[in-house]
Amino acid sequence: MTQWIDLAELSRRENEQTEWKENVADVDDVVATLAAFANDLQNLGGGYVVCGAKEEKDAQGFPRLLRVGLTALRLKEVESQVLARCRDRVSPPLTPLVEEVPIEHEDRRILVFIQPATGAAHTFRRGNEGAKHFVRVSRSTLEARNGTLRDLLARKGAIEPWDRRPCAGATEADLDLLTLRDTLHRIGLVNAETPPERFVSDKVSVSAFVPPLLARETLTGVLRPRHFAMLLFGRNPQHFIPGAVSFFSKYEGLDRAALKGQRLELASTLIDQMRLLLPAVEAEAQTLFDKDDPLRPSILKYPVRAIREAVVNAFAHRDYELPDPLRVTAFRDRIEISSPGALAFGVEPGDLSAATAGPLWRNQSLAWFLTRLGYAEGEGQGLKTIQTTLRDAGCPPAQYEASPVRVLCTLWAHPRATGVKS
Repeated sequence: MTQWIDLAELSRRENEQTEWKENVADVDDVVATLAAFANDLQNLGGGYVVCGAKEEKDAQGFPRLLRVGLTALRLKEVESQVLARCRDRVSPPLTPLVEEVPIEHEDRRILVFIQPATGAAHTFRRGNEGAKHFVRVSRSTLEARNGTLRDLLARKGAIEPWDRRPCAGATEADLDLLTLRDTLHRIGLVNAETPPERFVSDKVSVSAFVPPLLARETLTGVLRPRHFAMLLFGRNPQHFIPGAVSFFSKYEGLDRAALKGQRLELASTLIDQMRLLLPAVEAEAQTLFDKDDPLRPSILKYPVRAIREAVVNAFAHRDYELPDPLRVTAFRDRIEISSPGALAFGVEPGDLSAATAGPLWRNQSLAWFLTRLGYAEGEGQGLKTIQTTLRDAGCPPAQYEASPVRVLCTLWAHPRATGVKS
């Protein structure tokens, strides 16, 4: 067999792509990890399971590779068991590549399984358990559950992304044709001779990136609006999507113990919510004057463009399956924008702060409409716009915090703003 695996090179890579198994105590662990690499939720391209080696620290604390190896008998046993379970207990079945790597001990070799990413969402039946999906999260192999499982299935095409799925219980009568006409007219898709009713269909799409507004149920044949259509054009979106609500609160001080100056609770289409919410938040971008600084007597507390982009990003990329509202809160020194839902896999808060995160497509159809309506920047430009406009205005960079239930974006006011008279 031709050797092409470089163990030293693997040990220098990020371990998200490599699993080290010194003794292979449990063959099922190997198979679950191969299924996770095939599922490739982190978009790494697959990975390696190295049997008979481990990473450890040397006397100076630096990583080094310990090559233990497997005997010929154990190597063949592990190889045959892993390949059999990949064939019989993984669905769809996997056929990982196998490589044997010689080491300094002639009676032992290292066994490497190479599993490229696939286009399917694979399950694995461990022992007497039912079939489960596994994913790679950092350096661990974990069962995919709840939102992680939905993200995996949507990415693999096993289910449609949430915004494209039919809205249970809603019918075409729940769409407001006047709102639909106005929106399509604004983006140049209808005019006086082109009625909006032609798009109230399960056949006609408004764009190659957006499916038809309606979907037909297979069993009943009933036409139901997709979620993005209900959010944008629904008569009462919150009846079907309770979390599609936004709040704006303004406090005079630095925390919520201070006097509250303004409160908005918005429950309507997302377009109407943004029409009312954005001016309220953008009012925080006031010009302030300082008579004690003759060189620069006026400053902008926040750049309007950064506020707008951060709020629209929250509308476009939040998780609408969660019942929590989108919250925008203005304090004397900052604006906090809390967007329900965790970050997409493979994106870290630092990627957002550095504006290096790739385009996020949690709600692609919804994001397409918001971009065409002029609310959002082009693909992948929003984060950069936020940080650039803040920097140019003399404001600190936006900060991001992420948890399993929300992403918090904080826009800090100009450093002179809180002590400057307006």
